[in-house]
Amino acid sequence: MSRVSPVWLVLGSILSVQVGAAIAKGLFDEVGPSSMVWLRLLTSTVVFLVLIRPRVRGRSRRDWLAVLGYAISLALMNWAIYQSIARIPLGLAVTLEFLGPLAVAVLGSRTRRHLLWAALAGLGVLLLGLGPSELDLVGVAFALLAGVGWAGYIVTGKLVGGRWQGLDGLAVSSTIAALLVTGPALAVDPGDLWRPQVVILGVAVGLLSSVVPYSLEMIALRRMPPRVFSILMSLEPAAAALAALVILQEALTPLELVAMACVVSASIAAASEKAPQDSATS
Repeated sequence: MSRVSPVWLVLGSILSVQVGAAIAKGLFDEVGPSSMVWLRLLTSTVVFLVLIRPRVRGRSRRDWLAVLGYAISLALMNWAIYQSIARIPLGLAVTLEFLGPLAVAVLGSRTRRHLLWAALAGLGVLLLGLGPSELDLVGVAFALLAGVGWAGYIVTGKLVGGRWQGLDGLAVSSTIAALLVTGPALAVDPGDLWRPQVVILGVAVGLLSSVVPYSLEMIALRRMPPRVFSILMSLEPAAAALAALVILQEALTPLELVAMACVVSASIAAASEKAPQDSATS
């Protein structure tokens, strides 16, 4: 894995997580989004604990604070985005959610032009509100909340990657995140959560949306700055829209596609800029 470019690792994680999200949304008629998130995180926790067997002894207070922050970000990001895609199209939800990592990228660029990229992304969000159909405001709010979690995931993921060896920090964080969403999952009607077909597909979602992408991203974050990682995630909205179209037959309107293009273009533009420290070391 060390010979594989971190760029390819991130691209692989993007494809995996969006296919998993589309499959999960297809199950919402049978099981609620909170329960699906719990099943997803439970799957990843079991896999990580069995395969990784993380070492937790002798850890410092800062190590545990980093893991706790990462776990909270994981739980918030996953729970909020599933609440969102239960209410609005997957591609739009991920476009709004992407404002989180885009903010990390723009703030990390340290150039005056970052305001232009922020304005372009803001234009995309404005266009979403001008679409022919009214967006569910609760779904929009959940998508933005997921963006906050995603930004925290990037920042804390870098800290965990630097303090915990291998995937130990990820395994511990996934366990804590699963515990955090247990309450919301059990408080709401779980539907047909334990039906064999749902469990099988839920496990597949856990592998596609958690185990594979988080493992790839944890490795990638060790080898690239959080700003660069955030920029590479600019393909997330497009990947989400494509996965939704193929798996869910969920098409976006031309105006919604233009809005998505604004957000993606803002990230691509920011990607072309280098922070001062990047230029000094290149």
